[in-house]
Amino acid sequence: MLRKRARVEPGAWASGYSPDVLAEIEELYNKSFTFQKPARERWVLPQACEAFPGGPQPQPDPPLQALKLSLNEVKNQLSDKDLEKWHEHTAFTNRARGVAAHVRQAANAELCTQAWCKFHEILVRFELLPVGALWQAELNSVHLCEAPGAFIASLNHHLRAHKIPCAWSWVGNTLNPYHEANDTGTMITDDRLIASTLPWWYFGPDNTGDVMAPAYLTGLKKFTSNMAEIHLVTADGSFDCQDNPGEQESLVASLHYCEAVTALTLLSPRGSLVLKMFTLLEHSSLCLLYLLNCCFRQVHVLKPGTSKAGNSEVYVVCLYYAGPQFLGALLPRLTQRFGPDVAREALLPRSLIPDSFLEQQRECCTFFHRLQTDAIGENLRLFGNLSAERCRGLEELHHCAAESFLHRFCVRRLARADWVLRGPGARHSLHTRLFCQRSRKHSGTYNQRREWAALSWAQRVQRGDLAHWVEEHTLGQAGAEWERGHSLEGPAEEAGCQAWYLLEGLRLPVVTSSPFCEVGLLRALREAMAQGLAGAGRESLACASCALVTRQAMVGRLAQLAQEWVRGDAKPGASPEQCAGTPCEAIDCPAELCSTLHDADPRYQLWLLDAVQWELRSCPPGGTVAIPILSAFTRLTAGLVYVLHQCFRAVSFACPTSHHPLGTLAVLLCAGFAPPLPGVSEFLGELRQRVAELLDSPQQVLQFVPVETLLEGGLPEFLCALNTAIARHRLHLLIREQEEAIQPLEPVPPFNSILADLYLNSQ
Repeated sequence: MLRKRARVEPGAWASGYSPDVLAEIEELYNKSFTFQKPARERWVLPQACEAFPGGPQPQPDPPLQALKLSLNEVKNQLSDKDLEKWHEHTAFTNRARGVAAHVRQAANAELCTQAWCKFHEILVRFELLPVGALWQAELNSVHLCEAPGAFIASLNHHLRAHKIPCAWSWVGNTLNPYHEANDTGTMITDDRLIASTLPWWYFGPDNTGDVMAPAYLTGLKKFTSNMAEIHLVTADGSFDCQDNPGEQESLVASLHYCEAVTALTLLSPRGSLVLKMFTLLEHSSLCLLYLLNCCFRQVHVLKPGTSKAGNSEVYVVCLYYAGPQFLGALLPRLTQRFGPDVAREALLPRSLIPDSFLEQQRECCTFFHRLQTDAIGENLRLFGNLSAERCRGLEELHHCAAESFLHRFCVRRLARADWVLRGPGARHSLHTRLFCQRSRKHSGTYNQRREWAALSWAQRVQRGDLAHWVEEHTLGQAGAEWERGHSLEGPAEEAGCQAWYLLEGLRLPVVTSSPFCEVGLLRALREAMAQGLAGAGRESLACASCALVTRQAMVGRLAQLAQEWVRGDAKPGASPEQCAGTPCEAIDCPAELCSTLHDADPRYQLWLLDAVQWELRSCPPGGTVAIPILSAFTRLTAGLVYVLHQCFRAVSFACPTSHHPLGTLAVLLCAGFAPPLPGVSEFLGELRQRVAELLDSPQQVLQFVPVETLLEGGLPEFLCALNTAIARHRLHLLIREQEEAIQPLEPVPPFNSILADLYLNSQ
């Protein structure tokens, strides 16, 4: 049944608004439905043997299917709308547009986003948290698919602003923004809170943070075992469905199942669950909601006022859990099917769903269907037809909705000292530095995005934002990249390796993201490497207009670094040959280690680790070193560059040094060597041993320097500049090959010959 409106009598703040405006805002904050368990018919929990009877999902209930078809017909009218312009339009027509900014200013709310406001509304409207004597003990919460952390910040604000006396502990989960195999299209890359609270986040045994991984649930239970009880689980998961918006509910069904089963496993009796879902029209949603109604005393479906009216998002709020023991043998049955493909099979047959429940599901879906289609219809009518009078009316609604939110939901001001991040600010995070650029994938109309997806990788690069930049040629002068000032001035401030540790996970099958490369560039490079190299011969890829960084230029740059940064180790006026470091021919990267996996290949990582160790043992104090590098997308390679930063007064790079897109297109140039701090060499030996042990294993070492350390100082910008230079030249070579505009060049000497010559000339 539709939840009875919790009407709030307007206070003095409302005196400046008309009755019509106040009535519309009243409707904005009263969009909910509550399931009512019938007195004469019990909703019975199915037996374990009745769950997953076999066979695919049956067809949805006909009335629910009719609602789906009707909604998709309305959505189809958006196919020719430019996405950015449509988002701008719907943002303005959204009544709650100004709520987050108003709350942020008035209440000093941390990480105050629409998600923050949605969860605060849920907290106030429903009895999510335990009451009575439990407040005198502790409150434990688990937050699934939580990035960037708005629910955590909102709960912290509520507890502290209202001075609720409890010891609160929390655990967060999300797709790991630092894991190189996680696709940026399925994860939130805003890590402002994560970067400073990493010990509270659990990314699973494979380090991906994928809540649908079968081993994840077992690992999370162990990770939270120190919590005597878990009182609240929130699950705010979804992923990008803009390429197939009509099937959003089906696409995320497995995720919702895994989130719900995780909550049923973790929650203590009387615990609460907040689960984001969508249209609730498919058989999978019908089964899941019936299961939740059997396990919880109360189940509500809410469309928060700050959730954009035109989308399908709703929150299922479940209160007073019966406890894991209530499920008996059914719970192991549910956890056995845990995984990304669970939605392909029916959880329950239609015969086990009572008619009384089905009728309420229909009523619920009809209610939210009307709200969504009305909102989309209004936006379509107003698109391009907003009069000045209508704009003024919407602006009045924005102000009223914001003030109403503060008073209706008792938002109180919180001191900065009571935030989750109580220090002067968050650590150096990825947010706004590498992941803020909006990609072409999410611009234009839906039809244009479909056409864009049908293009070849080369056409997408040539027609995209990277086209002009990729086609520019490196200047023939020495080191165009280093002339931009990309260097690390060191050594890094770090007290040895006391905080280092080996972090292992599943072997990386591909590099789809990196903390040290811009999203769109790496996506373009991944497609080009996967498809552009399919029929290309290694030696045929070259560009007659590109000028490589020469041996003389590298020696000159090493001399310059020595003179600029090595105090007392290089005599004034030292010749380039006197600064030419140690023999490098023994550390040239073999061609067979250059692959489309970039520097994520454990064989390459072992080679680079050996090269770094050899240099640290052989380089004299104050000496200079040149090390060829394939790329630095991974945390492990970034850690090795960090080690060099610890041991050299200056680290720079030269690019390009090769005509081969799979070759070592860059060289690290290091000057002013100082022996590593105690314990570093021994730790690198242990790391080398473990990397070698895992060469034929499904696991690999992912990280050894804490990612918090890798994100501090000038290292992230340096690595980003290095990877950008390498990726740019690789894309350029592959595009040239695709255009068949390659001119034959004289054979390029192997890189080891250049370095050997450099060394011999220095003797």
